[in-house]
Amino acid sequence: MSRRTAYWACFAAALGVYATMMVWTLPGIAAQAGGLIPFDLRPWGYSEDEALAFLAALTDEGHALYTGPQKILDLIYPALLAIVLAGAVQHLFPKGVLASLLMACIAGGMAADYLENMRVTVLLTSDTGADAIAAAARATIFKSALTSIAMLVILIRLLRVSFNKWTEKT
Repeated sequence: MSRRTAYWACFAAALGVYATMMVWTLPGIAAQAGGLIPFDLRPWGYSEDEALAFLAALTDEGHALYTGPQKILDLIYPALLAIVLAGAVQHLFPKGVLASLLMACIAGGMAADYLENMRVTVLLTSDTGADAIAAAARATIFKSALTSIAMLVILIRLLRVSFNKWTEKT
């Protein structure tokens, strides 16, 4: 399998896992929590009261969905997303400071996502104290911020490259 084929396979897998989470597990969890948004979908984090309200509202079925299928999907997704974003950086940016900073954002976002997953598991299974909730919320914020920065810069570069190619043809 060529490197290009492997990249597009990872892209397709990331898209498939993301779609599965957005169409099935995360809406299912929200539905099983009385419409409250799951921790993973709160980019600005959450307060202790918000976390406790979510946990109190979450049904046994929602808990099983969060600690079962969602947990499995979220074991795969951060790595796939990091591969996709890193491949985009390698293709769109020359080696240098900006590319290195983007790679650091991507690696940091992936690490924060895995940390968030571990901390949310703790909230769902054992510790719902203020410190555990704050730690999980911080991981969510870091994941969201770092990944958003990388995606935004990549998108801007992709649009710029595409616009330049388009104007060259006209």
